[in-house]
Amino acid sequence: MGQPRQTTGLSSGAADAGEQAPLHHAALYALALGTFAVGTEGFMIAALLPMISRSVAVSIAAAGQLVTVFALVYALSSPLLTALTAAMPRRRLLMLSLGAFAASNIAAALAPGYWSLAAARVLLALSAGLYVPNANALASALAAPHHRGRALAIVNGGITVAIAIGVPLGAIVGAEFGWRATFVGVALLSVAALAVLAALLPRELAANAPAGLRERLAVIAAPGAFPALLTTTLWAVAAYTVYTYISPYLSAAANLASGQIGLVLMVYGISALAGVTLGGIGVDRVGSRNVQAIALPVMALAFFGLTAIGVLRGPGAIAAIVGAVVVWGISAWSFFPAQQNRLIGVAGPANTPVILSLNASFMYLGFALGAVLGSLVFNTVGVVWIGLAGALSLGAAMAMSRFAWGRQAN
Repeated sequence: MGQPRQTTGLSSGAADAGEQAPLHHAALYALALGTFAVGTEGFMIAALLPMISRSVAVSIAAAGQLVTVFALVYALSSPLLTALTAAMPRRRLLMLSLGAFAASNIAAALAPGYWSLAAARVLLALSAGLYVPNANALASALAAPHHRGRALAIVNGGITVAIAIGVPLGAIVGAEFGWRATFVGVALLSVAALAVLAALLPRELAANAPAGLRERLAVIAAPGAFPALLTTTLWAVAAYTVYTYISPYLSAAANLASGQIGLVLMVYGISALAGVTLGGIGVDRVGSRNVQAIALPVMALAFFGLTAIGVLRGPGAIAAIVGAVVVWGISAWSFFPAQQNRLIGVAGPANTPVILSLNASFMYLGFALGAVLGSLVFNTVGVVWIGLAGALSLGAAMAMSRFAWGRQAN
C-alpha cells in the first residue's frame, strides 16, 4: 500500500515526450470492449430475475440478492485488491482479471442452484472490480495529460454502451434461449475482448499503478469530496431500488412478457446514452451544479410516475411507462457526467483516476443498498411501490448534493 507509484515507461525514450504523445485509440477501444463486457454482465441480471427465480426455485426477492452480492463485493473488494496488486504489471493484471471474468461467467451459466450462482457472482465481482480501475489507470497512462479526460471517457463509455445495447440484447437472448445463455454470451464477449487486448495493448508500456489505500483516503479527505461521493451512493440507491426489480414491475403494471421487457430496457438504454450525451453538453454550457439541479428532481418525478402508473393501471399504462422510462434514462445518466466533472473539480486533475475509481466504489455500494431496499419494498408493500422508494432516495441525494456543494464552495 505504501509502495511508490510505478512510472510510465515507453521504449526509445518516448516517456520523455509524454506531453506530446497521441492517444492510443486502438488500445483504448480494446479496454472499452472489456468494460462493455463487464457492464453487460453487471446490469443485465435485473431483466433475468423472474427466469432465474423459477429456475433455481427461490423468490424473486431472493434472486434480487444476486444483484446485492455482486455490487457489495465489487464496492468493497475493488479498492483493496487494486492496492494489493499494485506491483503487478498492468497489462498482465488486465489479462488475468478479464480471463477470470470470462471463466466466472461460465461458472454462472453452469451453476446448478442458487448458492452456486451466488458464488459465481462473487467471482464475477472480484474480477470486474480488478479490471475496471486498472483499465482506467492504463487509459490515463496511454494519454498525454491534456488527453486523459478523453481517454477515460472512451474506456468508461463501454459501460454506457453496455446499458444501451448489451443489457437489452441480453434480456432478449434470455427470453429466447434461457438465462444461462446470457452468461455464455458474456463469456464469449469477454474472450473476444481478451484476444483484442492481447493484440493491441502495448507490451512496452509500464503504466502507473493505481492508487493505494493511503492515496485514496487522502483524496476522500479533500474538502467536499466525501459528501459528493455520498451523493453518488444515494443516487445509485435510488437507481437500483427501481432497476433491480424493473422486470417484475413491468410484468405487474403492464403484463409485459420477457421479450417485451427487453424492448423496454432497450428504450431505457438508448435514453441513457442520450442522457450521457446531453449531460456532457449541459456541463459545458451551464456547469455541473445546474445539470444536477435539473437531473435529480426530474429523475425523482419519473420514479414517482412509475408508482402512480402501477397503482392506477389505466388503459394507457404501457405508453405512460415507456414515457417515464425515457425520462428516467435521460435524467439518471445526464447526472453522471456532471457528477464526474464535479468530482474531478474537487480532487484536482492529477487525482482524476483516483476520484473516478472511488466514485465507482461508492456507486456500487449504492447499487447494493438499492437492491436491498427494493427487496424490502417488494416483500412488504408490493413491487409497484419501488418507484416511490426510489424517489424518496433521490430526495436524500438532492439534500446531500446541496450540502456537498456548500462544503466545496467553502
